[in-house]
Amino acid sequence: DLDLLDKLDDERFVAAALEFTCASHYGAGAPSPLSDAGMRGRALDLAAARGPQQMDFTQRLLADPASVRGWVRRLFEDCDQAFFADTWRRVSVQLVADARHKTELLRRKGLADAVGAVSAAVTLDEGAGRINVDKLSEGRTTAVDPGVGQGLTLIPTSFGWPHLMVLHAPGWRPVIHYPVHLPDLPAPASVELLQLRLEALAHPMRMRLCRNLARSPYTTGELADSNGITSPEVSRHLSVLKKAGLVTTRRRGRYVLHQLDLTVVARLGSDFLEGVLR
Repeated sequence: DLDLLDKLDDERFVAAALEFTCASHYGAGAPSPLSDAGMRGRALDLAAARGPQQMDFTQRLLADPASVRGWVRRLFEDCDQAFFADTWRRVSVQLVADARHKTELLRRKGLADAVGAVSAAVTLDEGAGRINVDKLSEGRTTAVDPGVGQGLTLIPTSFGWPHLMVLHAPGWRPVIHYPVHLPDLPAPASVELLQLRLEALAHPMRMRLCRNLARSPYTTGELADSNGITSPEVSRHLSVLKKAGLVTTRRRGRYVLHQLDLTVVARLGSDFLEGVLR
């Protein structure tokens, strides 16, 4: 990998090294800051906003890409000697097994099963010929560009959770960088479902209803009496909560009882963090 890093031309190396600025033109094929004064100024402005160390790195990178490239290589080599060689021996068995499993799924069951095994957030739309990744950020790329070779690269990591990275840029084959599955990690909630749940709880009356429903099951009439609103109003609020999967319903004789799903609500914080970091 380090030898491949050495083979990159300066423009491509600098573009890759400046991705830390999270620029809005990522993947758009913007001019190189090495040759375009406007892009150079923009890169420096974005780096300055990130902090003095990032600014210093960017100035050095733009002034002398070759020396920075050599420094990056030495840093990786020093890390390998200090700790990463041992770490790699520990985790590589799991990563190789995961890659072999995905390859076998692709060969035996097809692309849909292979990408679905990467994450529940990755799905194949066979009719449209498109792989969809459920993330808060938006973007698109192609895996059939003849200029770089057709294909999509899947790279497992033992240290990336909860990040599910979709990496793409002009001249590069797209990559999905995903955390290997661990039994104790929950399946990611969809961004749409997370939004539904947060919006459902944002209403002050629904928060008051949740106060009742978190303690014990209630009928619609009981909730109406307790909160001073009509039964139809309660029903409308309950419908929103149930659509978001926050409330469960069961029947006891002629009574219909509603109760807050405490497990789902308790996971909202971690689901939100997983969603924004995915």
